[in-house]
Amino acid sequence: MVNSPNHTSKPQLHVAVGIIKRQQQVLLALRHASQHQGDKWEFPGGKVELGETVDVALKRELQEELAITLTACQPFMQIQHAYPERDVLLDIWLVTAFEGVPTGVEGQPLQWAEISQLHTLTFPDANQPIVARLQQQFTA
Repeated sequence: MVNSPNHTSKPQLHVAVGIIKRQQQVLLALRHASQHQGDKWEFPGGKVELGETVDVALKRELQEELAITLTACQPFMQIQHAYPERDVLLDIWLVTAFEGVPTGVEGQPLQWAEISQLHTLTFPDANQPIVARLQQQFTA
């Protein structure tokens, strides 16, 4: 039997990520300790399911995780990152409008963090370019 490249490569996870911004703050959620990259702050979102577009996945994930309804968003950036156990493709969208009040539906703590202070928080490694771009684009 011939080994194909897929047998040696790590699984890739496609994730829809929402940057929920109000004034000079963004909404963050704390990952559960038992999760991959646990006890770190993240931008809300989740896995893109088979057959879903990224914007549909983001809308579903924000409803499931935060009990908000996404009404407007736009692409912000994409990041590919290799962790030792898996590769991730982050499809990051800037959420420009939503309905409802964000709530940690799954028990996850939430916080509105100042964009200028994001570098002081602990994020998964794949999120570092998001922090850098937000601070570059939205702080003086």
